Parts: sequence; structure tokens; C-alpha cells
Amino acid sequence: MKQIKAYIHSHRAADVIEAIKSTKAWEILDGDPHHYHLSATPSQGTLPPIDDAEQHFSVNLGLAVVNEVRLELHCDDDCVDEIVKAIRRSARTGQRTADLVEETALQGRSVPDQRAMDACQGWSGVRS
Repeated sequence: MKQIKAYIHSHRAADVIEAIKSTKAWEILDGDPHHYHLSATPSQGTLPPIDDAEQHFSVNLGLAVVNEVRLELHCDDDCVDEIVKAIRRSARTGQRTADLVEETALQGRSVPDQRAMDACQGWSGVRS
């Protein structure tokens, strides 16, 4: 199992997600859903801006940044190449560097902690 992280320009996020969803890795095979967790988180980063209007100065970070989206996806090892190609192809902005993609091997299995799930049962989200 691998984790893929991609940092992309925010205006390319919808196209990149559609490209990921159109891969064979995302399809349901033999009636068994390959349900991969895809997370999209808005972020600020240092990808090269497309133009001056895209870049702004972050007082909190103390540097010039652009609005990005961090995509995270877990998938089987044999699906990595196809998904990375889909991300790179659809994240293009006409610049030399339009994205940052990395993959990491995951050790073990990710399973929910039953005690934590039990503790959340009935929690309304309001603290007294």
C-alpha cells in the first residue's frame, strides 16, 4: 500500500481529481470496490505562481505564497504509476514546475481504533 501526496495549483484541483477518478485504479474490479481514500486540503505553498496576481504575501508564514491544494491518496502499489501520471498530466499549467508529487510506502494496516469509535458514540460535538 502506498500514499501519494500531490501539491497542485488550486485552480487545477477539480481537473486533477477527475483525472484520478478516471483511472483504472479507481474503478470497481470484480465486484470488489477498491475504495481509496482521497483527501483534498487547501494550503498555501511555494509552487511557482502562474502570474503576479496568483502570488500573495503571507504575514503568518513570512513569505510569498500561492494558494494550493494538497491531495492525499492511498492505493495499491501497482496503481501508483497510473495515478501519478494522471496527476501530472492534469495538473499542468504550462509551467516547468506545476506540481509536486511524492509517494510513500505505508507499513502495516490502517484500522480504526474501536475504543475511539466507542468513545465518539453519542458525542454531540458540544462541550460543557
